[in-house]
Amino acid sequence: MPSSARHILTYARDLRGGGVERAQLRLVRGWIAAGRRVTLLLGSDAGPLAHELPAGVEIVTGMTWRTLSGLVRAAAPDIIFCPGNFYTGLAAWLRLRLGRECPPIVAKMSNAVVRADHGAAMRVVHAGWLGTHGGFLDHLVAMTPATAAEAAEALHMAGRVSVIPNPPVAATDSAGVLPGMPARYVLGVGRLEPQKRWDRLIAAMAVLPDDVDLVILGEGTERGALTAQIARLGLAGRVHLAGHAADPLPAMAGAAVLALTSDYEGVPGVLREALSVGTPVVATESSRAVAEIVCDPAFGTIVGLDDRAGLISALRHWLTTDRPAPVAQPGGDSVDRYLALFDQLVSR
Repeated sequence: MPSSARHILTYARDLRGGGVERAQLRLVRGWIAAGRRVTLLLGSDAGPLAHELPAGVEIVTGMTWRTLSGLVRAAAPDIIFCPGNFYTGLAAWLRLRLGRECPPIVAKMSNAVVRADHGAAMRVVHAGWLGTHGGFLDHLVAMTPATAAEAAEALHMAGRVSVIPNPPVAATDSAGVLPGMPARYVLGVGRLEPQKRWDRLIAAMAVLPDDVDLVILGEGTERGALTAQIARLGLAGRVHLAGHAADPLPAMAGAAVLALTSDYEGVPGVLREALSVGTPVVATESSRAVAEIVCDPAFGTIVGLDDRAGLISALRHWLTTDRPAPVAQPGGDSVDRYLALFDQLVSR
């Protein structure tokens, strides 16, 4: 048996871009820099994150449910890293197919245990699924203490959960500032998907001052519906769906306030990124981690999921209030902490 995790395997659907995959690539970059071999299995290598692939990572494409176990056998890694909740189904399938041959699997808790978009029946089903995770995962990583406690209980993994933040985001060399940004704007950063509920933020813009624009950086399936809402509210000149940005930090630094109006989140990194450049945040109560990040009233405001009046009031407040001092992002030692965990599990 190996005494350390010299070869790490991780996987993703594609490179279309999302917080989970962006954090995954930052970790991969750090593991390679530390001298580890990393294999990345992809369903497809298409997407805007392709330019962020670290030098030295071994890419294997064509991953599907059917091919996954064979690709893992061929790669023969020492450990497997599952980058988020969305991907734990594949981890369960791997454990089932490989049995005793399966290397240790470490998964990261990237999304909420309780999702606001689930009805009563779906919550029961989802809770049942989460409760099986302790049977196929060797260890779980959560990004904050509150989410770790919540996950340990829901996934039946007490004693097998570590708290390790995502590595901090650094500005890239690529152009992150979009040309022609408005003089004064509210910023949203995230995929155009139902979870993010950008419709709430767009609706709020209708009653904000006319000299304030809204810029949303991200791409997804809701573009058509959001574009129709913008037209219906007569906001075509003030609301801009600007697409994916390789480096959103400059846009965050220029914003009057960053808003996150999701139904549910894990540990929303965009809040930490905005605070790191001194931009206040307004966020819905989409996870326990939001209060851990916005832990001081000087940093921003937390509002209820469907509190439209509260959202509008918070945005108005931060459009006329001094910016907070920059707040350093945690996670400077996260790469080393992951590697120490991997080595410990492999040495067993």
